Amino acid sequence: MTDRTEQAVPDVSHGRDGEGREGMPVQPSMTDRTEQAVPDVSHGRDGEGREGMPVRPSMTDRIDQPLRVLVVDDQQLVREGLTALLELTDGVVVVGAAGDGRQALDLVADRKPDVVLMDLRMPVLDGIAATAEVRDHFPEVAVVVLTTYADDESIAGALAAGARGYLTKDAGRAEIGMALRAAVAGHSMFDPVISARLAAALARSTPPPARDRLPDGLTQREAEVLGLIAQGRTNAEIAVALFVAETTVKTHTNNAFAKIGARNRTEAAGYAIRHRLG
Repeated sequence: MTDRTEQAVPDVSHGRDGEGREGMPVQPSMTDRTEQAVPDVSHGRDGEGREGMPVRPSMTDRIDQPLRVLVVDDQQLVREGLTALLELTDGVVVVGAAGDGRQALDLVADRKPDVVLMDLRMPVLDGIAATAEVRDHFPEVAVVVLTTYADDESIAGALAAGARGYLTKDAGRAEIGMALRAAVAGHSMFDPVISARLAAALARSTPPPARDRLPDGLTQREAEVLGLIAQGRTNAEIAVALFVAETTVKTHTNNAFAKIGARNRTEAAGYAIRHRLG
């Protein structure tokens, strides 16, 4: 009897190679199943958890944010048209629209745009005065002028006020989008009509004053660099025109900006036009 009992009740708790009698698998314990179901991904290497599971990036890793634009124009039809146009532009969101410069300043404070698309001739507060107010009180906000006026006085006034771009209302959606992005990046962009007016204004200007009478202690070379900046020339183009190294142009530019208090190339261009440098 003893022999038959031992044969009828075999011990399967220690099957060989993970198996019980006749190849039956041994069931893992609850502890084993828990460890398999919840892998540790807290210390993955190269941005991955165990078994190549990606670690979710934090919110701070998201850098592609839409460009926040405020539209300012005293004509309702134009405002609505520009808003609709910009909403069709990838990476752009219109955060508000204002009918005059005063409303624009209130919306800049409230909506925190990245850039303002600014008309010039408006009631209450015109675009030039509003641009100066924006740049004084919200220096992180860029301004691009979009207007029907391309006369020298309007251009010089807008640039002196701190506008980083100047377009006429003949500009298309792609050109407006490029100007807005350039302004936010700290660069200047003018449409061909405005560039031609700037070049013509410099060509008509009188020769620069003698070196000892240059404003703000500028040297002759610094005045020449400012004049070429006003023409829309890049540092590389200025270096070719003056037969000097590009690093030398950068040095003259930095020195000139410090002397005249310019924060960017647009302000420097406005200064050069006002003082007839070239």
